[in-house]
Amino acid sequence: MNYPETINWLYEQLPMFSRIGQAAYKTDLHNTIALCAILGNPEKKFRSVHIAGTNGKGSTSHMLAAICQTAGYKTGLYTSPHIHDFRERIRINGEMISEQAVVEFVGRMKEACTEIKPSFFELTVAMAFEYFACEQVDIAIIETGLGGRLDSTNIITPVLSVITNIGYDHMNLLGDTLEKIAWEKAGIIKKGIQAVIGEMMPETRPVFETKARDSGSVLYEAGNYYEVLSTQYEDGQMICELSDKKNHRRIDYRLDLAGQYQRQNLCTVLTATRILNKSGFHLPDEQVQSALRSVKKLTGLAGRWDLIRRRPDLILDVGHNKDGIAKIMMQLEEQYPQGNWHFVMGFVNDKDLSGVLSLFDPSKKYYFTQAHIPRALPADMLREQAGAMGLKGESFDDVNEALETALGQACEDDVVIVCGSFFVIAEINQALFSL
Repeated sequence: MNYPETINWLYEQLPMFSRIGQAAYKTDLHNTIALCAILGNPEKKFRSVHIAGTNGKGSTSHMLAAICQTAGYKTGLYTSPHIHDFRERIRINGEMISEQAVVEFVGRMKEACTEIKPSFFELTVAMAFEYFACEQVDIAIIETGLGGRLDSTNIITPVLSVITNIGYDHMNLLGDTLEKIAWEKAGIIKKGIQAVIGEMMPETRPVFETKARDSGSVLYEAGNYYEVLSTQYEDGQMICELSDKKNHRRIDYRLDLAGQYQRQNLCTVLTATRILNKSGFHLPDEQVQSALRSVKKLTGLAGRWDLIRRRPDLILDVGHNKDGIAKIMMQLEEQYPQGNWHFVMGFVNDKDLSGVLSLFDPSKKYYFTQAHIPRALPADMLREQAGAMGLKGESFDDVNEALETALGQACEDDVVIVCGSFFVIAEINQALFSL
């Protein structure tokens, strides 16, 4: 098979959660363990950092990877889902896995797939682990897919575990309370392995503390180490003044990731960097500063408050749950208090949208759409649900038709925001990007 044929085989033959939802979710690690056993247990052949959380785990993974590779470490990065190319999921020093490597791996594993019947995600995790082992990375940053305890990535024993935050998402699989969701995420905390928690809440603190005590692990709460004092925006970048609480100093960090929500992620990343430095890595602050200025260039991160076009401003953000949308609203209030807001939005069909839709202002303009995947919520159904919340607008079967309509109706001082799903953003015609 060539590369397109291989990708089609992966999509068509293996259950894929991002496309079909719960039917693809496996409730144990047996398949991943079996696949990696066939491959000689590659997950045991490289050092890793394991990152989970409801929001921010992708950005945190990319920032930490950028720091490690800037400091001279050969750095693997595994994230999901991808936006444009499957190979975005597996990178070394920012470079995607080659098409040939994907083809060869799938070819070797097709017979095993017939016997084991893995999901798309399980096979992809095995592919990443073998690739990192064969390429002898110095460290790999591994983002969980969903949850933590039963996530396919959770067969690694990392040098550090990181949990960014806990919010309401995937409640049909992870639980309907913050405590239950936190318990699932806390499953990545391993015996004797240090763990960084980006954000503690009254509901989640006891869960993490109990898990750490039972595991003999030391917890580091990011808020005890760093605090953002002020934020400025300049030339599409965000400048954060931080208090380094342990060293009693103030320091500025410039990020090419301009979403407000990156402030908390920054504190989490810096805390993780501090712990890694104490664990034998050498990640000097000047390298940290350099990496954070160029995360997108270094690691290919996309879809996080991406300003891709001016007048009207066009912003892409993969925010899709209540916490993510709330942060988008906060930043719009801060940066665009005067202009009209135009939302191009699409969601998947297995989310409870009542809480999400309640965050949108009925006075704004809406363009309801859908990605071309089985799991997508039909645009007409989204329009009906949104209409019940007072949100009015047209529905569009095609993402680009919705976006072109929004851009055509927006004035130069307005802002157009595309949000709700990775898969909506993935279908945008890149010819529309013209900063």
